[in-house]
Amino acid sequence: MKMFVKIRYVMVVTVALVMSSFVFVDAQTYTYKPVKGFSDETNDRLAAFLDSTVPMKIRKVAVFDCDGTLFGQTPYYLADEALYDFAQKNYAGKSDRKSKEKMAIVDKLLHGNNVGIEYVQNRIKFLSGLTAEEIQEMGNAMFHEKYQNKMYPEMKQLLANLKDYDFEIWVVSASPELLYQRFVAEQLGIPEDRILGVKSLVTADGVVTDQLVFPVPQDNGKAEVVNTFIKAKPLFAGGNSRGDMELMNTSVGLKLIVNPDDKKVEKEMDNKTVKGYWENDARAIVVYSNDIPEGDYQYVTGDWGVKKNVSNPKTDKAVIGY
Repeated sequence: MKMFVKIRYVMVVTVALVMSSFVFVDAQTYTYKPVKGFSDETNDRLAAFLDSTVPMKIRKVAVFDCDGTLFGQTPYYLADEALYDFAQKNYAGKSDRKSKEKMAIVDKLLHGNNVGIEYVQNRIKFLSGLTAEEIQEMGNAMFHEKYQNKMYPEMKQLLANLKDYDFEIWVVSASPELLYQRFVAEQLGIPEDRILGVKSLVTADGVVTDQLVFPVPQDNGKAEVVNTFIKAKPLFAGGNSRGDMELMNTSVGLKLIVNPDDKKVEKEMDNKTVKGYWENDARAIVVYSNDIPEGDYQYVTGDWGVKKNVSNPKTDKAVIGY
């Protein structure tokens, strides 16, 4: 009889502890921290949206483009500067076969279309033959050399809020994946395997080849990457350009457009500018981050004749207008 009472007591205590743990989980509080630099209206919309996701019992996924969305792209893309800087230091002016082959690829990059599949393919061809470790360090070194102050503070705060609300954060970029994984992971606290870019086959001994792994995250390919690798409908998506339209439209929740262009009319965006297109989407929010050249750096990209990316200085109107 005493043994029965003891067992019953243990069972009651165990059940009580389990039930209390459920109460603790249900009672967990989520608090949105306003993003400094976003308007009150924008912060209110973000807070209301995130609060609405608290009861959801699904994977909560947020996807972001990288260049121009999470960190600055002026005066030149980090991927281009990293590749051209490496080419200048290792291949330029040399007469051996490898150097000539690599500089021929550079010539195609410099004088071809920089938004098509051929361009991303040539980037991978240039990097082929290096190890995955060497490419990761190439991107990391360039970030710390010339781009260390380019991460947008507003986006860091936004990502912190998404993490606090139990979101998985993914990056989908048209830049070479290995080139960006290390520094993006370190700077934004995103696991490397959630930083997706242009992939190529890596051999068993760690050497990168020029064999592309599809889908390629360029334009519509970014949506295909979401479906193929992330395998969930995002609740939140962020981008900055025409090339992010398909990615952002995978979101079934909010969409965030950063520093949108309001000059060039895009045929694929209903003959509107990037800004005009997203202003017509009730689920889209327009925000601005300061993206101007910083530091007295010498850019190989500029020395080799590449046109500068457009600066996006953050004005008072941009801060309070949206």
